[in-house]
Amino acid sequence: MIINTGQRTDIPAFYSEWFANRLKEGYVCVRNPFNPEQVSKYRLDPSVVDIIGFCTKNPAPMFAYMDLLKDYGQYWFVTLTSYGRDIEPMVPDKHKIIEDFQKLSEIVGINSIGWRYDPIFISDRYTIDYHLKAFRQIAESFSGYTQTVVISFIDLYQKVKRNFPEAQEVSRQDAIYIGKEMIEIARENGMVVKPCAEGDFLSQYGADCSGCMTIADYEKAIGQRLIVPKRKNNRLECSCYIACDIGAYDSCMHLCKYCYANNDREKVIANYKAHDVNSPFLIGGCRDGDIVHEVTQKSWIDNQISLNLF
Repeated sequence: MIINTGQRTDIPAFYSEWFANRLKEGYVCVRNPFNPEQVSKYRLDPSVVDIIGFCTKNPAPMFAYMDLLKDYGQYWFVTLTSYGRDIEPMVPDKHKIIEDFQKLSEIVGINSIGWRYDPIFISDRYTIDYHLKAFRQIAESFSGYTQTVVISFIDLYQKVKRNFPEAQEVSRQDAIYIGKEMIEIARENGMVVKPCAEGDFLSQYGADCSGCMTIADYEKAIGQRLIVPKRKNNRLECSCYIACDIGAYDSCMHLCKYCYANNDREKVIANYKAHDVNSPFLIGGCRDGDIVHEVTQKSWIDNQISLNLF
């Protein structure tokens, strides 16, 4: 099966010690964000967890614990944009992230790491030319370290509108121009652009619009075929295979203005203070009335086929 860590928060950046403790103890408990009394308990055992997916803006805190991951398949997305601290107030120095991306690629391998440059929005400061110049600089730094770059254009969900009222959608005309230019820059640096939940309008220019985290990506990372159960994605425009996420909403301390997972800054800070590195839960601990469901888990690897296709 697949365990995800990055749809709701940034575990490597802020909760790496906790995650290391979960790997050592071999299990994790996850509250249902829509029904908090319902708790899913997952075994963290490489005999049933085929691959762990990470999405982070700062992988460095996990480097001390990489030995704990050596028996698991891994796929890492590292997000690196051109925004300053006015937009991403708690993201580390971008030059350091580039160095850490390169180091991580050398640890896990080029098939197990991708770069995300998203979400893209345009403003007086962050113009189209600004984005394209920054994208080229980063792409050149990542050449030879990844073959994948994911892009997306900002979605104005209600929480985004509330926390980032000045944000504006990118027009289709601008999205086509930016996408075409980024596709070419990526190609020059040995990468394929994968638009995230953007439909297929960039496919005619060379983008891979099949999804940014598909079963094929996981299979390429581990070099084995996966036989996966059918899963309905909550986002109709998303083609990715989103499996069990062990994170929690309102807990990412990067505090980016465009964040889709944080709803309220004060709640984020309160949740961060409630974090216990020794708890089976990311935030807080066991509560009276909890209904714990031990999830049935098994490996999805097809042991009949070994992939030598990549």
